[in-house]
Amino acid sequence: MSYAEVNGLRLWYESRGAGRPLVLLHGAYGAAETFAPLLPALTGRHRVIRVDLQGHGRTADVERPLRHESMADDVAALLRHLDLPDADLLGHSLGGGVALRVAIQHPALVRRLVVVSAPCRRGGWYPEVLAAMAAHDGRAGERMRGTPAYELYARIAPRPEDWPRLWARSGELMRRDYDWSAEVATLTVPTLLVFADADSIPTAHMAEFFGLLGGGRRDPGGDGSGRPASRLAVLPGLTHAETVGSPALPAAVLPFLHHPAVTPA
Repeated sequence: MSYAEVNGLRLWYESRGAGRPLVLLHGAYGAAETFAPLLPALTGRHRVIRVDLQGHGRTADVERPLRHESMADDVAALLRHLDLPDADLLGHSLGGGVALRVAIQHPALVRRLVVVSAPCRRGGWYPEVLAAMAAHDGRAGERMRGTPAYELYARIAPRPEDWPRLWARSGELMRRDYDWSAEVATLTVPTLLVFADADSIPTAHMAEFFGLLGGGRRDPGGDGSGRPASRLAVLPGLTHAETVGSPALPAAVLPFLHHPAVTPA
């Protein structure tokens, strides 16, 4: 466990295992511990680097807004700090958006990208999810005291009293509109999209996102030569919160990370 001084932020990270580097980015109000159930499967073949994003877990907040773009710059700076110019990235929910922005903003640093349960535009969430996000503020954070997420934060955060502040800053981020569709369509990084079949994102957006990456446009042919470089996995019987702890996730991710790169015909 260590800290890297990047972009005015003291960014916490942990590295374990050996092999090709795989960076894991957690969701909102989470921390590196989110991925604990997956470590046995992942560390057998990878050097797994878990990061606590700005204001989350062991990384204290700083005087700048929470933004996918700035957090992506933090992750890119960490990769350079660790001399890892060709890493694989996996992010869940908020972390999925950050991982996607790393691939967009710093494509030379990313070998393969896994986006779990995150849309490529704000309108990709269900309307009721957007309505719930709009209500995230400091008062909502106070009401969430006593939850498992709060108990973890209270145990590991440098300033546990910042819990309501994290909710206020996260709510402001969640209310901001964004649409990265045009940038996604230019990505050349092989990408795996992973969703639950009962996710917070409708299947129509899953297909839209995959289509931007070249998927679902045509039959690949009998020999599969027309398949896209990117992939889509929909995990059955799971919800948005359950994907990241399910053994179905590494079962979908590891073959993608280790298969030879595909160059579409």
